[in-house]
Parts: sequence; structure tokens; C-alpha cells
Amino acid sequence: AIADLRVGDEIRVLPGARCPVDGVVIEGASEVDRSLLTGESLPERVAEGQNIAAGEANLTGPLTVRVSSEGTDTSLRRMADLVAVAETARSRYVSLADRAARIYAPVVHLLAFMAFAGWLTATGDVRLSLNIAVAVLIITCPCALGLAVPAVSTAASGRLFRRGLLVKNATALERLAEVDYVVFDKTGTLTEGKPVLDRHAATVDQQRVARALAAASAHPLAVGLRDGLDVDPAKVTEIREVPGQGVEGRWNGTIVRLGRADWVGASEDVGTATWLQIADAVPVAFRFRDRPRRGAAEAVAGLRRAGCEIELLSGDTPGAVADLASRVGISEWRAGVTPQDKVARLRDLHDRGHRVLMVGDGLNDTAALAEAHASISPASALDASRAVSDVVLLGGQLEPLGEAVVTARSATRRIVENFGIAALYNLIAVPLALAGLATPLAAALAMSTSSILVTLNALRLR
Repeated sequence: AIADLRVGDEIRVLPGARCPVDGVVIEGASEVDRSLLTGESLPERVAEGQNIAAGEANLTGPLTVRVSSEGTDTSLRRMADLVAVAETARSRYVSLADRAARIYAPVVHLLAFMAFAGWLTATGDVRLSLNIAVAVLIITCPCALGLAVPAVSTAASGRLFRRGLLVKNATALERLAEVDYVVFDKTGTLTEGKPVLDRHAATVDQQRVARALAAASAHPLAVGLRDGLDVDPAKVTEIREVPGQGVEGRWNGTIVRLGRADWVGASEDVGTATWLQIADAVPVAFRFRDRPRRGAAEAVAGLRRAGCEIELLSGDTPGAVADLASRVGISEWRAGVTPQDKVARLRDLHDRGHRVLMVGDGLNDTAALAEAHASISPASALDASRAVSDVVLLGGQLEPLGEAVVTARSATRRIVENFGIAALYNLIAVPLALAGLATPLAAALAMSTSSILVTLNALRLR
């Protein structure tokens, strides 16, 4: 059982299984899916002497792993601890309504008591004193104050829902309004999360051979190649997948290979690519890109117009991150970032006085989403990511992100205006009630009027 494993034990991780512990590969070679921890969709090759973490999926070849950490010391557990700490910190946020209520309720009751005591002392009339105290309580009934926040929040949430954004958290709008810095994850957030064939210089025969070899593999690049080549596959025989390298077979009596650059004898680094070699011919590269989500560039532009600084954090390679950043208009980016690095970066920004909005979708983003001042996840995100996010992006387009910040700021202004209306009403009505110039009925009518004004002001957001 996993609970019985100890540091130094050796385990066998078969293709299709997830590694249950952190360890070092001591035998075998394979490709592992690290998307659970890094968020990146492309598998990585591991061989003897390299590390493998708990939660990573073995894809192609059997591995023998020596346990280096287990139980509460694994990468997955450390990530869970980061989430717990971050959520505890966020729970200390106090909303505007709560701050106002802490002051308002004691003051109102004190005024009513003072009115009763003062009029009783002055007139000796218990009935008159009680009527005036009741009028004070009615006229200061916090209906307008109680509606100031929920009426605006409901109107703003409805407006954002119509734009494709579901607000989950009661204080999300207030925190979104304070945002001045936005951090994006890359794969699955700014991009669609799957490689798309971009360009190649292969002949028709080479394309047909590549198509046939790609059909024998579930590797994301093989799937992208299969979908991107509009040709019939060649008749390739003796096809087999070589763990951690690629696929090879025989075509017209010649060995053909599709896979890693070093496996087929290619030395040129062309970024994300898979290579085809037929016999001793020069290998041909099929290059891929992870296509940006619809509205990604527009979302970045909208957030920048709202006065936000923007940064891209990704576990991907510098070349891939730089390419995407240039396409969507982000100048500040960091590559090779771990989940712990993301949390550390958000804390650093917080210490500098920034209020950060985190936009991410993977398990590797969960701790950062919880750490951020506010957070948004697409509907396609993992359950864990959506659970800690304040807002869920319902559609495939990112463009509404800019609208979220603008609407949240408008909502905060309406809330402040509503507090102003309630304060002005109390400033005028309370002295009248204290002076005995307002009956309980008149106080009730005045209180209703203030509530209507607050509601109408909130509806301006729709």
C-alpha cells in the first residue's frame, strides 16, 4: 500500500499509472505527463537519474523509481498546504458592509436610548418618550444600509453573468475593484492547451508517412499532427512506439521514424516540434503552436486600459512563453515557473503594495489562485481551481475579463454612493426624530423612501 512506502523503497510505475510518491528513476525511460503540477500539456522525457513527482502520469514505458519523499512531504501535499495557508489569509478580508455594520448598530441603539432618557427626563411622559425612541429606531432602521451592498452586488453580478462571468464569492466584486496587477497562467488559460500544427516543409509522401506513424501514438504532438495533415496515411508496417523517443516503422522496405530531434539525428532547435526521418534523408520538422484563446489579446488590452499591469507566469520553455506573450501583447513574462514560484511571486507583488488578480486553470495554479487578492478560472479548469476561484469564466472567450474589473469598480462606486445616500438620509431624518418632529408612521415612510432610492441607484449598473 502507498501508506507503507518509505524513503529508499523501490516501486514499479507502469505506463498509464500515476506515480504515488516523489522519487528518482533508477531504471527505464519514458515520457511523463506533468500537467497536474506544471500545467503544461506536452509530456517530458525522463530516464535514469531524473526526478519524478507524485501525481505525474507515466505514459509510454515502465519505470523503476526509488522513493525520495512520501506522505506529507510530497510535491502534491506541499501544494495542498500552500492552498490552505492562502485561503486562511484571504478569509480575513472584511467587506465594506461588515465594516459599516460594526459602527452603525451600536450608534443607533445608543441614540434611541438617549432619546428616550432625554425626553423622559425633560417631560416625565413615558408614552411620548417611548414614541420618540421608536421613531428613532424606525427612521434609523438599516434597510437602506442593508440594501447598499446586496442590491449593487446583485445588479453587477447579473451584468457580468450576461457577459459570461459567474461571480461566486460575496466579496469578490469588492476585491476585483481593488485590483491593479493581473497575473496570467499560459497553457489552458491564455491558450487552448493543445498543440496545433503550424508549419512544415514536408513533401506529400513525407506527410503521408508522418500521418501513418502519428496514428499509432497518443502523444499530444502526434494527435496535433494527425489532425493537421489533410492527407491519406501511407502504408507503414511494423509500427512500434519507442518509450521516450517516438514511433518507428517500415515504409517501402525503409526504416522511418517520427519523434524527438536527437532520436532522428536532427540537431536544430526549432521550438515545439516533432521530426520525421526516412532512411538516411535529412529529417523534416513539423512545428507546432499552442493557439491563443479567442479574445486573449483583447482581454489583455482591456485590462491595460483599466490601468492594470500584466504579467505572464508559465512552467513552459522561455521560447514558447515569449512567443505567446508577444502575440497577446504582454511584455512582462517568466518561464519555467513552479507552483511555489507563482505563490512567491504573488506574495512579492503584495508586499510591494499591489492587489493581484490571478487567472489560471490547472492544479498547479490552485495555490496561486487562493493566494491572490482576487482570482478567475475558465469553466474548463480543474475542479480544484474553480473551487478556490472567485469568478468563473463560462465561455471560451477571454475578452470579458476587462469588463469584470471595470464593472467591479463601478459597483464599488455605487456602493459608496448608496452609503452616502443612507448617511444623508440619516443626517436629515435622525435630528427630526430626536426633536420629536417625526411620528413612527412618518419615520416608516421616510425609511421606505431611502430604501427605494438606494435600490434605484443600484439598478443603474444593469
